[in-house]
Amino acid sequence: VPAAWQRPYLNIFKHFRVEEWKRSAKEGDVTALMDTRLKGMVYRIRGSNPASSYLQLPRAGTQSLGLTGRYLYLLFRPLPHKHFLVHLDVTTEENQVVRISFSNLFKEFKSTATWLQFPFVCGTAKDLECDTVSQRGVFGAAPADMRWTCLVLDLPSILSRYLNRRYSHLKAVKLCSNLLVKNLCTSDLVFDPGVTFSEARHTDLACRGIAPMPREMAFPVPKGEKWHDLYDYIRFPSDVSKLPSNSIQRSCHSPVAVLEKPVCQLPPPVTLTRAVCDRLSLVHHVTSPKTVSAPW
Repeated sequence: VPAAWQRPYLNIFKHFRVEEWKRSAKEGDVTALMDTRLKGMVYRIRGSNPASSYLQLPRAGTQSLGLTGRYLYLLFRPLPHKHFLVHLDVTTEENQVVRISFSNLFKEFKSTATWLQFPFVCGTAKDLECDTVSQRGVFGAAPADMRWTCLVLDLPSILSRYLNRRYSHLKAVKLCSNLLVKNLCTSDLVFDPGVTFSEARHTDLACRGIAPMPREMAFPVPKGEKWHDLYDYIRFPSDVSKLPSNSIQRSCHSPVAVLEKPVCQLPPPVTLTRAVCDRLSLVHHVTSPKTVSAPW
């Protein structure tokens, strides 16, 4: 259970005052800039290769963030035509540090006792509009029209499902190029950015552990528009196939992937276009699990 100071959520960039660079570290080309689309400050991390530039929390490897919230929210957008990399160091109840990495560089899922590597599949806005999809652009560099994305990682479920370990806390985060990042957040709540505060007040979503996205973490939605028409929301792991998924991607059944063991039943899924389903079928075929016995 999170400490009181981490409830109901923790805005990581704000709490650790990233902009002061006293409790965080940066290397290479890391720049704070105003994003006109999001109407707020974001961090641009870019470099000749994903490891050449990064933003790291906490500053020293001997320190720990000590964040115990179940879900990690990453609000980000991969830079067009580039590869990116994200490392999360989590600590198990046995005090074992496990690195969870995801990148559009990875072509397949790999695992050891201390490292999980997940391919991140970059979809495009056009996937939602056309009825056909080719293999080009499914894996590899981010497309030009890659949307801003809210990625929700269920850290205890990842450790339990892939390593049969029990989660203790988030130790460190390393955001490598090439990314635009708005914020990071941890919470025990499932934030649904498509739900307004007014809707939440008039429904029983709170009893299901679902809440509107906090305003300081939200992407702007112009009047008359819908959040899910403008941005991507990916929750991982999901139970779309009832089998472990070995890549991080949009769900072909719903923009809001359903947890494997939800506290209570979630709203029925929304069916997306065939294009997205075709792309994800290809993903599942290519990213079959392959276990290795040594780190890379």
